[in-house]
Amino acid sequence: MATKRSLEITKGGSVVDVVPGDVRSLDSSTDEDVPELGPFPTQEEWDTLPRVPGRIPWTAWTVAFVEFVERFSYYGTSAVFVNFIQKPLPPGSTTGAGFLQKPGSGALGMGQRASTGMTTFNQFWSYCTPLFGAYLADQHWGRYLTIQYSNIAALIGHIILVLSAIPPVIVYPKAAIAVFSVGLVVMGIGTGGFKSNISPLIAEQYRSSKAYVRTKKNGSKEIVDPAATTARIYIYFYLLINMGSLTGSLAMVYSEHFVGFWLSFTLPTICYLLCPLVLIYFKKSYVLSPPTGSVMGKAWKLVRFAFKESKGLRDPEFWSRVKPSEIRARGETVPAWMTFDDAWVDEVRRGVVACKVFLWYPLYWLAYNQMTNNLVSQANTMVLGRTPNDIVSKLNPIFIIILIPIMDFGIYPFLRNCGVRLSPIRKITAGFVLSSLAMVSACVTQAYIYKLSACGNDINAQIKSGRKDCTAPISVWVQVFPYGLIGMSEVLASITKLEYAYTKAPQNMKSTVQAMALFTSAVSSALGQGLVALAEDPLLVWNYGSVAVIALLGGIGFFMTFRVTDREEDAMNNQKTSAFIGSSEGMAVKTVDEEEGEKKAVDIGEGEKKAAI
Repeated sequence: MATKRSLEITKGGSVVDVVPGDVRSLDSSTDEDVPELGPFPTQEEWDTLPRVPGRIPWTAWTVAFVEFVERFSYYGTSAVFVNFIQKPLPPGSTTGAGFLQKPGSGALGMGQRASTGMTTFNQFWSYCTPLFGAYLADQHWGRYLTIQYSNIAALIGHIILVLSAIPPVIVYPKAAIAVFSVGLVVMGIGTGGFKSNISPLIAEQYRSSKAYVRTKKNGSKEIVDPAATTARIYIYFYLLINMGSLTGSLAMVYSEHFVGFWLSFTLPTICYLLCPLVLIYFKKSYVLSPPTGSVMGKAWKLVRFAFKESKGLRDPEFWSRVKPSEIRARGETVPAWMTFDDAWVDEVRRGVVACKVFLWYPLYWLAYNQMTNNLVSQANTMVLGRTPNDIVSKLNPIFIIILIPIMDFGIYPFLRNCGVRLSPIRKITAGFVLSSLAMVSACVTQAYIYKLSACGNDINAQIKSGRKDCTAPISVWVQVFPYGLIGMSEVLASITKLEYAYTKAPQNMKSTVQAMALFTSAVSSALGQGLVALAEDPLLVWNYGSVAVIALLGGIGFFMTFRVTDREEDAMNNQKTSAFIGSSEGMAVKTVDEEEGEKKAVDIGEGEKKAAI
């Protein structure tokens, strides 16, 4: 089957034609079936016409549903981790259910510092493993098989977590924490393989890769932009993520409080079974990309070669100097491993730019990660009424679910009509600023908790010891500010990260670049371990204040670093797609003889043979 047709060169270049024998799955339809819907935009049209997204294919919605179920299971399970680790079993309980009575549901009784450390490790591990999952997908198994194998690992991890919470085990905290820790590690392996591949899988269901001009009924024109379509796919992908997070965590938190932790771990396990089943049912309808062989090795060699031939990344000729055509033009011998074309060098350059953007994200995730541990504990020190302390954090997905349609149908179209283009770099910068403001609000709240509580700045220890009058006279719903602001920042920064990873990655390294983006969360979790010492009274004000300053400085530094790159957005999105596919044994590799205009398909495993165009 043929590959997707390439994007055209910015502002009107030639299209790289489809080569039969390329490496889409035999079950997958391709861009060859997509009709020409309109002319490619001219220079003037690029500069003046609004850019709108195309239609999201139905297959993308099925992938989004799978992500919904996976996130329902993951967040439903992890929503109860803090109470499971931090608080002891209620007197006489063998399930951990606290029935919303002080001191609340609990199991292991290890304290806030331990719960923060364990949940931070879980975040770190779950975002390290995507690198391994991406390697397997891009090099060996392909995205679909990697996701399915990861589903098996995740299910095993979920089952182990259930075992850690059953009554015969939970009454022995040392045994329970050992089983629980094994479950976290195994589930993290599955989560990593799933996350690094499900994001590229949903975006590649949109097969049209060429921008075109569309005339509306009123005679006005607009550009249907694949980049805008990818952004829209990911905004609804993120909507389904948060719907899964919200419904899963709400259900499991109440299961924790009224039945026990064993049910909070069991229900997500049962629901997760839908993930592999849905993917199997719709497999024949999906656009699937097979593995491409040792592409990462070639990319690494290319970067090393470029450094050897130049004075560093700031050298304006850093990438052009190592293009095969440039090497031949200098009369030098092209290295034997350089079996790719000039366009792939440009794609690698674009991917490196994306990875440089992602390097700043750990500073953003430091603020985001406060939601999973310290803010949950903060809620326990305020007036809760009949509200569980770990239910308040659901304000975050609620804000996102409400905000995404408003952005898609209201704010983004309004900005387009006003001629304002909110580029990825600007969105990410705004996300940094909003996350900083979220931490400022949490810092102020924590200061007032210390000020107004009868237990002062030793409130958590006093509550743990059984003192009853420590609750600060502040409504827990004041946390609407940090959770809401973080939610707003996610719509701008986190969704854009998914979009940026997909649109900037080389065609044969989509999972790898997506894993690099996810890995920034692991780096942030590692940095967060350095702040664990601040996750205890009386230092929590310093904890939130430090994170606020870091996020703000990160946003400023990020924009100053990439303000020039921001102007190249169109050029990067519309550059020619490389003819190079991969280089593993038996894998097809396209090459283009630009001088003769002749396209060939070369099968490395069987030898060279011509293919009809």
